Amino acid sequence: MKIPSKFHRRLSFNRYRKRWGALRHVRTEYDFAAMKENVIQLGDAVQTRGSEKSLDQHLDNLRREFSNQPELLWHHAKLIVLIRREFQIPKIYSEFRLLWEEETDFLCEHLNMRWLIAASDTFAEHDDDMAVRGAAMVTSALVNTVKMYESERLLGHADELALDPKSMERVQKELVPLFEGMSCFTVGTDDTLRNMLWRLQPFMTVQLAGSILAEIWRRLQVEDTVFKRMRAVHTREKTRWW
Repeated sequence: MKIPSKFHRRLSFNRYRKRWGALRHVRTEYDFAAMKENVIQLGDAVQTRGSEKSLDQHLDNLRREFSNQPELLWHHAKLIVLIRREFQIPKIYSEFRLLWEEETDFLCEHLNMRWLIAASDTFAEHDDDMAVRGAAMVTSALVNTVKMYESERLLGHADELALDPKSMERVQKELVPLFEGMSCFTVGTDDTLRNMLWRLQPFMTVQLAGSILAEIWRRLQVEDTVFKRMRAVHTREKTRWW
């Protein structure tokens, strides 16, 4: 019998330590209506970055993140944390799924994009229904792509640049290559996003995860993303995607 190495023993210990005390945060019943009415009041909200090894400390930090918001949103985040820390995954995931079954509209309306994507990631990894997993993965891939290019844009100060009218005119007249046969988006008239929306719409009808995808798509059109920026200069009505 192979004896576990010191590294693997330590890794196993750390994973176990991150679940210490988890049972204290699990109940047999939850009153979702009361949790929607109960507003967490811990002063100014502070967004967490990374996670504490102590589960109790991490959940306390998360509770502060949801200060001035309904307790149900923190409960939702808590379930995701417990799943990620591999605590009683079948049981906790069933509670997570039940929460979404009963409170889809409330969660889609009140959760920010960070936590909507955390929910999508959870569906994509754990649901038994491959349709749910597929719709959730589409959502996560879409938003993570937006996150990557918006990060590059911000860090490279490209957010300070405006679209060049001459370049916009050029793409109307000729193919402007990007890479691997891909060509530049034809600003103002392109049908790419309209066609993509048509293909996304069946995924938006999938239970639970589809509602998140629909809400994410709506928000991407109004937040400061390439979708909104291209929308502002789009001129062809029949190829609109919003």
